[in-house]
Amino acid sequence: MSLPNITAIIPARMASTRLPGKPLLDLCGKPIIQWVYERAIAANCFDMILVAAPDKEIIDAVEGFGGRAVLTSPNHRSGADRLAEVCGKMDVGDIIINIQGDEPLIDSQAVAELAASLAQDGAIQMGSLMRPLGESDNPDDPNLVKVVVDCDSFALYFSRSRIPYVRDVGTMSRVYGHIGVYAYRKDFLLKYASMAPTMLEKAESLEQLRAVENGYRIKMIETETKPIGVDTQEDFERVQALVSGGGLL
Repeated sequence: MSLPNITAIIPARMASTRLPGKPLLDLCGKPIIQWVYERAIAANCFDMILVAAPDKEIIDAVEGFGGRAVLTSPNHRSGADRLAEVCGKMDVGDIIINIQGDEPLIDSQAVAELAASLAQDGAIQMGSLMRPLGESDNPDDPNLVKVVVDCDSFALYFSRSRIPYVRDVGTMSRVYGHIGVYAYRKDFLLKYASMAPTMLEKAESLEQLRAVENGYRIKMIETETKPIGVDTQEDFERVQALVSGGGLL
């Protein structure tokens, strides 16, 4: 049996609401998008890595450091829609991994494990990452998305609220936070992107609930690594301090 072809697609755009232009912010000598691209390379599991962006500045920057990029429409409502456009334009293979363009320190090993889960089990249509919350995490923070899973680690529900509600202390050992890296089979991604937004998706503002509400299962892969994304200027300064300190190079 031949191995599936696996492609990483990194959606990015300049028009971020909270931190405009963040893909090209200089992080210790390299733009953020280059850090993400190199983390994808370090996963050592991709046949192709692409950046998908509606901005020529990003395309030029990626091609400038030797990467591959695809110009996409500026009108997409989600990263999945941007990925679907790329799938319609190019032969991208069997499995697509969506790596967010604002995660310069994404865990390459976790990404590789997520890709392997679909490569090894043809029944899995979609997968993502989760991590156990620690003492420094606030499960009541709506910006920290939580997920509960079944006995086979398929997602039951995602929420910005605290889930599950633990009535009796000691009956629940772990609460999981969701990490927004997604894996799809290409045919499912195209179907998923064509689905209408669903009630719970709109209520929680969580795109992945569209799959759950339509009866599709999302395989969750556990990792211990806490992601450090760049959504605000404060996030950028924190990541910059970590990288310049040498601990996460």
